Amino acid sequence: MNSSGDEAIEGAVTLGLLAAWALHDLEELATVPGWWRRNLPALRERYPGVPEAVWRRAGSVDGREFAVAVGTMAAVVASASVAGRLTGGRSATYQTALNAFGLHGLVHLAQAGLVRGYTPGAATSPLIVVPFTLWARHRLRRAGVLRATRPRDLAVGLGFAGAVTVGAHAVARRLTGTTAARPR
Repeated sequence: MNSSGDEAIEGAVTLGLLAAWALHDLEELATVPGWWRRNLPALRERYPGVPEAVWRRAGSVDGREFAVAVGTMAAVVASASVAGRLTGGRSATYQTALNAFGLHGLVHLAQAGLVRGYTPGAATSPLIVVPFTLWARHRLRRAGVLRATRPRDLAVGLGFAGAVTVGAHAVARRLTGTTAARPR
């Protein structure tokens, strides 16, 4: 601890976000395209209220587009992690990305619950994503740099994760020449 009672934030807390994200996304890279091909018919049947355009879009993401989207997301997570490192964990971008990562893991667990089985990302969420997020937030809190988390911050975290995901897929479609499924 330093003289103010705050602990220094080491790289494992800030750059660890990128490492934890990379491990999680390796699972997704290995499983997403095949999982959709195998499960889309059953999901359509189980959830008939979901608009057909959603199913078409989900089923149209190929492995190449998904890999480019993951690479695009890597740049965002790396930037947030470096911002966290350079500011000793104080960066609002880093803390928002950390919250988004943890919430993303909870979304994976909810998805697995909804389908009553495995979904891509569900294996590493309880083993890496959620524990890392809780650990990093604990370290930030002990160092006195964790911003207070209000319900609004959770919405911002989810919105950040969603917006970056949509943006990463838009970039991937542009770079790979794929097109989004259009509603009929």
